Amino acid sequence: MRNMLRGRHWLVGCIVSASLLGACAPEEEVLAGDPQVAQAQPQELAAARDLRNVTATLSVEKASFSASESALVTITLHNEGRHAVKLLRWETAVDGLEEPLLQVMRDGEPVAYEGPHFKRAAARAEDFLVLTPGERLTSTVDLAEFYDLSKSGSYTLRYDVAPGDSRAHALTVSIEGRASGNAQAPGDVTTLGSVAFSKCDATQQSTILQAVSASSAMANDSATYLNGTPSGTPRYTTWFGAYSSSGWSTAKSHFTAIKDALDTKPLTFDCGCKKSYYAYVYPNQPYKVFLCRVFWSAPMTGTDSKGGTIIHELSHFTVVAGTDDWVYGQSGAKSLASSDPTKALNNADNHEYFAENTPFQQ
Repeated sequence: MRNMLRGRHWLVGCIVSASLLGACAPEEEVLAGDPQVAQAQPQELAAARDLRNVTATLSVEKASFSASESALVTITLHNEGRHAVKLLRWETAVDGLEEPLLQVMRDGEPVAYEGPHFKRAAARAEDFLVLTPGERLTSTVDLAEFYDLSKSGSYTLRYDVAPGDSRAHALTVSIEGRASGNAQAPGDVTTLGSVAFSKCDATQQSTILQAVSASSAMANDSATYLNGTPSGTPRYTTWFGAYSSSGWSTAKSHFTAIKDALDTKPLTFDCGCKKSYYAYVYPNQPYKVFLCRVFWSAPMTGTDSKGGTIIHELSHFTVVAGTDDWVYGQSGAKSLASSDPTKALNNADNHEYFAENTPFQQ
């Protein structure tokens, strides 16, 4: 996701503090629309839905940051209610920003989110944080690690509780341009053919090469399919929605680029991630893919496979397809294709499931 949570909100209202900030009124809670939470256990949902008394606070220590200073913003969640609530860990800033939780504008223009894009499994009990009555959860993040602060200007920050809410007030701070703060240290790299590895043992390297082969076969099949006669076939409409010539052309160009990345680009895989996710990438740092714990237990092909995960992650790179993460999972991807084909054509999981083609469709 780029600049907003795309309707996956666990927060229902915000209070913006400090002299630089204003306030916004509570909104109706829409957590049930989150496909991650929709797959959680009923007892988790019951606690998670009681969010009407959770507020969010943004604050900064100063109104201006020079290029040599970290652009630090503090996010505080406060449970003002009488009952404990559960929040998805990755939709807080406790581990840094794993989603574009802040909407950032520079001199009136949207600022790109350059943080990590993850492929995740369905939410589990350990993916939730409990906020007890009266408890506050405070996290501080450096904007430069997650957003494009390369240009000097007046930056407006808003905690994206309700996209487009005219009542939401914002924080404005002056930031001097600086280099991106999310560059990854190269580390020790081993190369086998055209594929490079970092922090990967011999067994992992062998597994990755098999996964690359599987993803290459998927990309070849997808490109061949889309090079055929454009039409509203079941495979296309299931994952990309109602047929249109422009939609077909978009899907075709995406898979042409994914195939080219697999065939000709210098892929690098990093095995150092210990999170309970499949993988992640930084969209502006091709062609490096960080593989996480769930990846290693996934099947080589089929639904949510190792090969499909690589398709998913490659699609995120801005030089490939620039996809986002509007929804996760097959059911969410199918619903998105039905309700909003444009978003489906911009969703990484829709590309993965189209490529995996499980169950098989013509």
